[in-house]
Amino acid sequence: MSSVALILVVNACTFSGSVVATNSSANKPVARSIAFLPHARFGLLPNSPTPPTFAHFSALPVRAPGPFPFEPVRFDPVDAAPNLPNRVPVYDNVWDRIRSGLALPELDSKYVSAYEQAYSKQPDYLRRVFERARPFLPYIVEQVAARGFPLEVALLPVIESAFRPKVRSRAGAEGMWQFIAATGKRHGLRQNWWYDGRHDVIESTGAALDYLQFLQAEFNGDWFLALAAYNGGENRVARALSRNRKQGKPLEFTALKLHSETHRYVPKLIAVRNIIADPEAFGVVLPDIPNRQSIAVIDAESQIDFAIVSTLAHVPLEALLDLNPGYKRRATPPNGPHRIVVPATHQQQLIAGLANLSANERLRWAGYRVRSGDVLGKIAHKYGVSVREIRDANHLTSDLIRPGQSLIVPLSAQTLSAAAIDPPAIGDRHTYRVARGDTLWSIARRYRVYVSQLIAWNSIDASTVLQLGQKLVINPN
Repeated sequence: MSSVALILVVNACTFSGSVVATNSSANKPVARSIAFLPHARFGLLPNSPTPPTFAHFSALPVRAPGPFPFEPVRFDPVDAAPNLPNRVPVYDNVWDRIRSGLALPELDSKYVSAYEQAYSKQPDYLRRVFERARPFLPYIVEQVAARGFPLEVALLPVIESAFRPKVRSRAGAEGMWQFIAATGKRHGLRQNWWYDGRHDVIESTGAALDYLQFLQAEFNGDWFLALAAYNGGENRVARALSRNRKQGKPLEFTALKLHSETHRYVPKLIAVRNIIADPEAFGVVLPDIPNRQSIAVIDAESQIDFAIVSTLAHVPLEALLDLNPGYKRRATPPNGPHRIVVPATHQQQLIAGLANLSANERLRWAGYRVRSGDVLGKIAHKYGVSVREIRDANHLTSDLIRPGQSLIVPLSAQTLSAAAIDPPAIGDRHTYRVARGDTLWSIARRYRVYVSQLIAWNSIDASTVLQLGQKLVINPN
């Protein structure tokens, strides 16, 4: 009988969580769920008379660097499980949760009122931003609280990226927290052909909070200076402080000579904070976002195709990819990470599916027979994969191939292009008549589906030569 370990993740959550078993002795990988569990320090228990204040957060331990932005605490399920209190959400919505931890002082800057007016005149913009934030905001809030930070920090992605996890700035910063490549690598965010940690909301949130923690310590606990340094760089802020010190000038944020963007950056955050604190005063209606985790993070243990995850978890592929923006291909990287974010309501389905999945069922392949005139580059382009992936899959030592040779093509390595991740609505059936110059790849791109789907829907194989006028079914019921 295999041994079972239970994993708790100590989190700043004020809601109930779950405990998930992992198989530690089976030969095949078994998913580990990274569960979100309550922490008494952050919420009102039934008999608690007052809500927590910022002072409650100050003594919290900080996570040690690790592969995830939180560290698991293992315990004996026999002894510990019966003693878990039956905690219920203290705050019904995430906005009340945020308001409970707002702690930054007012900022004496003309830009604060200017941005309050600018944002209040664009209520639809703020609503769109927070709708994008919906899956991740409760998670970010609790990660910020777990560090003992003022909860204004959870609103930084409004300023940085409008909660768009793949946005790129003119300066080359990317992701929800806007890391340039070098700073991202410095804080452990991997960037390669398969994956960009700057786009991974879970990883980049941990890295951003690590960086902010460093900056807050670097500037003696002054959050305004730490935030300015996050935007403009710690060296630039340090030089501005040094100049003012030599000239006998004040050392607070508003007295420093910094770039115009940095001078406006902190006031933007304070303006957003003020609107969240009292939306009615600004004529803003915030979307209803419950104060509970709507996502779960599953470690799939080894490389897996997202189309297979979609089937196992019963989550539409496009929705799954939206929750996992760090991955650049249709599968997790060969060497990891293999974390998969799914709706919390679907985590058990995925865990059960992964437990019964054999190693050779985790990726998708297509067979291809080389024809006269074929080169690896042409075949790679047809399927949307790289030459290197085809070479590696077939153990080729060069790009030389010959007519009649059989190749396997790793469909799981296909690029996640913008067109490919937004397929037509389920149930829209369409028949396409093949035109001159068409390939399976070009038709798949046109209809924003996968080559593998075309193959399955039409009972053909990857080496099929399309005939002029041939009818293909697109996205059947």
